[in-house]
Amino acid sequence: MILDYKQIDPALLAPLDDFPPLEINRDNVDEVRAMVAMMEQPPNPGGLLETKTTICTADGDLDIYIYRGSERENQPALVWIHGGGYVLGTADDNRAMQIAVELDCTVFSVDYRLAPEYPFPAGPEDCYAALSWLMSRQSGYDVDLTRVALGGHSAGGGMAAGVILMNRDRDNFPLSLQLLIYPMIDNLHATVSGTYENHPVWNRAVSDNAWDMYLDGRPGTDASPYAAAFRAEDLQGLPPAYICVGTADLFRDENIAYASRLFEAGVPTELAVFPGLYHGGESFVPDAPVSERFTRSFMTALRDAFA
Repeated sequence: MILDYKQIDPALLAPLDDFPPLEINRDNVDEVRAMVAMMEQPPNPGGLLETKTTICTADGDLDIYIYRGSERENQPALVWIHGGGYVLGTADDNRAMQIAVELDCTVFSVDYRLAPEYPFPAGPEDCYAALSWLMSRQSGYDVDLTRVALGGHSAGGGMAAGVILMNRDRDNFPLSLQLLIYPMIDNLHATVSGTYENHPVWNRAVSDNAWDMYLDGRPGTDASPYAAAFRAEDLQGLPPAYICVGTADLFRDENIAYASRLFEAGVPTELAVFPGLYHGGESFVPDAPVSERFTRSFMTALRDAFA
């Protein structure tokens, strides 16, 4: 099926002329990483205090970027997982910086290992190690451990959903919110929106390739729910969730279905669906009205969770 671009918000169309959908596979992943890194030089928002620390895990050293809006005592905290289809991206992440400044909180952004060099479960294990380090009071930062959220965007949101399940089944650290910004959670994309071939930025073909690299093959319905949260059979006992997605996003229907299953499992869940928004569109045109509503929505959810 072909997505009609008339369904996209007109304010978001212009960047698509200069940014065709990514093409990524095992042979060109290094080239795409270099290209994306050149495009994503993150600015340092005014008033941001940042540093980097390295922790020792069972799998080796792990870098964590730490962003703070101020030196205010007893801040709430967010463990942040960057996006990039499980194969791209860096913890030096602009959205993590924005959250720290706007909400005056401490954001711990995890520089997890990427596929295909390090397929599942490397990334989630790194993120869980970072969560455990923070919740075990090893960070040295003055944060309020009763107000900790875990989240991410795109693949980072998908990995966050998996780590949330992992946490429930292991230490069950108390978390205020799982912040899932258009999360990549279904390795099969077995939905109506998953049948479209031409989504902007992140389409079905590139997503299938990314899943193949992350899962080191495509195990289908046998994939671990810690890798593809959509595969989870039991969603009970999870922390409150906020999920947002656009109507022109490949992940639209899997996100809506996952939210519905969270409702049914008794998990307090907010779902926000934004008309005409494609994957990452709010980053390309941040001052578009739909982009501003999108950002304001997830910031409000996180602020309320920290209250």
